[in-house]
Amino acid sequence: MSFDPHEPPVRARTCALLSAGILGRTALALVALGFLTLPVLAAGPERPVLRGDITARRDVITLGDLVSGAPAELAERPLFRAPALGATGTIQVRRIMEAAAHLGVEPPESGGRLQVTVQRAARRIAAPEIEAALREALARLRGLDAASLSVAFDGEAPVLTVPVDLDAPARAAEVTYDPRSRRVSGLVTVGERQASLRVSGQVIEMVEVAVLARPLARGETVGPQDVMLERRPRDAAPPDGVADAASLVGQVAQRALAPGQPLRSADLARPDLVQRGEAVTILYDGPGVSLALRGLAREGGPLGATVSVVNPVSKKVLQGTVVGPGRVSVGPAPRPASLAAAFPARP
Repeated sequence: MSFDPHEPPVRARTCALLSAGILGRTALALVALGFLTLPVLAAGPERPVLRGDITARRDVITLGDLVSGAPAELAERPLFRAPALGATGTIQVRRIMEAAAHLGVEPPESGGRLQVTVQRAARRIAAPEIEAALREALARLRGLDAASLSVAFDGEAPVLTVPVDLDAPARAAEVTYDPRSRRVSGLVTVGERQASLRVSGQVIEMVEVAVLARPLARGETVGPQDVMLERRPRDAAPPDGVADAASLVGQVAQRALAPGQPLRSADLARPDLVQRGEAVTILYDGPGVSLALRGLAREGGPLGATVSVVNPVSKKVLQGTVVGPGRVSVGPAPRPASLAAAFPARP
């Protein structure tokens, strides 16, 4: 074996290799530690993000309303004025960026949006509630029957828009009423006059009338679902209109009737339980005596009607009351002789 004087001794080479390996492993460990710690070192405050379309409940729009992750000490800082109650508006994103930068806040992430839509929350008090406030005032101040009144407002149906947190009922104040022209006006307010609207119109007295829900042909019987009650202006209701819908069930149309029209007393009648020329049972109930015999109806009639019947044996004509289908009661006779003639003894 030859010896090279330039080659380091074996011990020296071994030490050098060991040193190099240790240094390499140490370097790898440091690199790995660096990768593990980099995300922790890089993580800082989250970047503010634009919230998108919003609903405003106040008069102003703050930084916190528009930007998620805004600094707590700046979140309530007003930036823009909100739209009117119930209205909708837009804010350009660039203006939000400028306002945030002016406050020293990092421009929020917009997600590519160019504008933000803002809707102002509100509670809408519509015409029925406004009308109810006027009717209540007329009943209180004028002694009118609020349940029978309606108000036809001038122009379009009024609407009063109030903040959502203003939950007080509508009240009518400064009410004036002319009984001759039936004109009314008043100031409808909510809360301590936090919102108000002046309205005017015509007071109309209403009545309930029975109307048909479907057409009826002549002779057709009214069913429970065929008739209903509706409120109509008194001036437009017939003077002989019927207000008791239940009483019409079972009655018969006297002519063809269209749906929706107020029913008059002559439009319907109770069905005839006795027909003219029909063989009927004549009943007599008196003190200690009860008689029944066959007879003939000279005219027809409904329940409770007075009709003429004939005893075919005696040919006597009697006046009786219809008490059921084919049954007529003649009641106690005022003169026994007449009764005996009408009801001859059987052999």
